[in-house]
Amino acid sequence: MKASALLLCLLLSLTAAAQLPDSLPGPNIFIITIDGLRWQEIFHGADEAILNEGSYVADTALMREMYWSEDQDERRRRLTPFLWNVIARKGQIYGNRDHGNKMNVSNRYKFSYPGYNEIFTGYADSHFIPNTPVLNENTNILEFLNKQRGYRHKVAAFSSWNIFPFILNEKRSGIPVNSGYESLDDTDPLSLMIDSVQQAVGRKAHTRYDELTFISAREYIRKSHPKVALVAFGEADEFAHHGHYDRYLRSIANTDRMIAELWYEVQSDPFYRNNTTFLITTDHGRGRRTRTWTDHLFLIGGSREIWMAVMGPGIKPLGEVKTEQVIYQKQIAATIARLLGQQFECEHSVGRYIDLPTTVGEAGNGFALDRP
Repeated sequence: MKASALLLCLLLSLTAAAQLPDSLPGPNIFIITIDGLRWQEIFHGADEAILNEGSYVADTALMREMYWSEDQDERRRRLTPFLWNVIARKGQIYGNRDHGNKMNVSNRYKFSYPGYNEIFTGYADSHFIPNTPVLNENTNILEFLNKQRGYRHKVAAFSSWNIFPFILNEKRSGIPVNSGYESLDDTDPLSLMIDSVQQAVGRKAHTRYDELTFISAREYIRKSHPKVALVAFGEADEFAHHGHYDRYLRSIANTDRMIAELWYEVQSDPFYRNNTTFLITTDHGRGRRTRTWTDHLFLIGGSREIWMAVMGPGIKPLGEVKTEQVIYQKQIAATIARLLGQQFECEHSVGRYIDLPTTVGEAGNGFALDRP
């Protein structure tokens, strides 16, 4: 009788497991990238030497009123208030080299395609891939998560730069990637309105306006509730390459505002509230000097220097981390997986996860470093 009861319980358990929905409750993560944003502006705010260089700024007096202060803390808060008023209070910010807290790119090229490949695959590929529509052969963390129970068909990506469908290999991975001025392919009135605005843009470059990327992502998130979402901004890098430091700063401030709005959306939605992590980073650094800040490549000093911010449930509120140590871009992919209770494994090597100090379970003791 006991054996029969045990068998019946086992059968019922197996039946219940088979009937479980694919989208199980579990942690969510939003990955936000800001193309080519230097650590100097993150931690110092506006750079006075560049700000005073007339060839880079149309109205120096106005830009100083908006973004300059002799006090560094005040200066960076003027530029990125959400980062320094909210994330610094509730999360962790890495990469201030003034304190020896370094975050580096591992790939040898130090421009966008190799940088995004390193972020999302955890692999600093030695093969040269230019910023062109070449399908990435390396498995990325988003397609890995899209195959895991509880995350299948709950992963999406939105980017300003139109090369992301190739970096993330949309065809192979099956992840919806809305990039550039690609339409939303939806019939609801708001999506149609967004598509109409995009179509009305006269000169469509390979990077669409970040505001359009944000609105498209926000509406998809409201409607479809992905558990893993990438929002990749691109205007800061565009303005920097053209030598427009004023527009670069305004783009940074605008991106900070959009991230704040997205966080408010998350905390106002029961699906996401208190169960969603934001991980924010960049694909590469830029030149350190007044005459080289516009560019980045392996020959330009500062191009490997990046940063990262993270905030969410269980993340210890350390604010600006000042511990002397080095972490690497190729550790981000495994860290994303770990924050979701997963272990990222694929056909290529993957950088070891960053051991983020937490407020639950065993607190991390800094970083598990993975040498490049």
